[in-house]
Amino acid sequence: MRVIAAMSGGVDSAVAAARAVEAGHDVTGIHLALARNPASYRSGARGCCTIEDANDARRAADVIGIPFYVWDLSERFHEDVVEDFMDEYAAGRTPNPCLRCNERIKFAAVLDRALGLGFDAVATGHYAVLRTGAEGVELHRSVDAAKDQSYVLGVLTQDQLRHSLFPLGDTPKPLVRAEAARRGLLVADKPDSHDICFVADGDNAGWLREKLGNRLPNTGGAIVDESGAVVGEHEGTVGFTIGQRRGLRLGVPAADGRPRFVLDIEPVSGTVTVGPREHLAVTGISGIKPRWCGAAPTALEGTVQLRAHGGEHRCRVTVGETVEIELLDPAYGIAPGQAAVIYDGTRVVGSATIASTRRAAA
Repeated sequence: MRVIAAMSGGVDSAVAAARAVEAGHDVTGIHLALARNPASYRSGARGCCTIEDANDARRAADVIGIPFYVWDLSERFHEDVVEDFMDEYAAGRTPNPCLRCNERIKFAAVLDRALGLGFDAVATGHYAVLRTGAEGVELHRSVDAAKDQSYVLGVLTQDQLRHSLFPLGDTPKPLVRAEAARRGLLVADKPDSHDICFVADGDNAGWLREKLGNRLPNTGGAIVDESGAVVGEHEGTVGFTIGQRRGLRLGVPAADGRPRFVLDIEPVSGTVTVGPREHLAVTGISGIKPRWCGAAPTALEGTVQLRAHGGEHRCRVTVGETVEIELLDPAYGIAPGQAAVIYDGTRVVGSATIASTRRAAA
């Protein structure tokens, strides 16, 4: 097959490209230029999509012996990922930009361009497994549970999975690094990327205040307890997420001395409500904008993952106008805007965007 290898500049995508070559594919490496102004994005070896990353990807392609190009998708990235991130936070929701990037950039814009150029598939360094099942290509968890990335791939459709390759899904990360060293790839010991690539200093709240400007839903307001009593003030609801504990700076301590967490964010009034952790317990979820990896189910019993690095929760799922998820194991700190990725064993069934949650009785 003719394969595009998406090379981020890290160790995983470099080894994935090398394995695609070894598998006999005709491979071309590409790096995505996603920043309108590269200086505005994170820099250094712990970043993602930086100038350093582009140079590392080019050197890896030279070692592997494949052609290499840079594709400029900065406008599409800004519109589909960065603007979406700002809009969601402004509305009091908590988005996942990496998941959105996979959906709209790596496996939509990149795959569409690759197919248009006559390529057959896109290979990436994601830790996930593809298997052939009775109804087509199935997406499964990686054998390395600590590195499993099937959650952020839960937005892929059957057509996209048929044109995808994940060469690392059967290998633990330490062995991938050892393989990179054997292949002479200089990125063998490069640290993994962290945080959001377009937030240069990792300060999400500060970045949002600067970029949103007059689009900010508010620039301050009251922090209240569940009785409505004011216990503090804040400088804007974009600085908070459901379940947050740190950085609340409450002026009035809780009467019982227990820590308090963000229970609710109301961007119009600028009110942030806090309370004890047990009041965060979620027993039900309503999801919208479903994306199914195969045929859409009508009902199933399985598990759901609610964060990129979170655990699984047993659940019952009913699909109608919305995706209704009954959690048999309560979850804590779940916010609208996050993704609920549904599994049947290790197989990813699909995903939905959380529109609302139902909490256990206080």
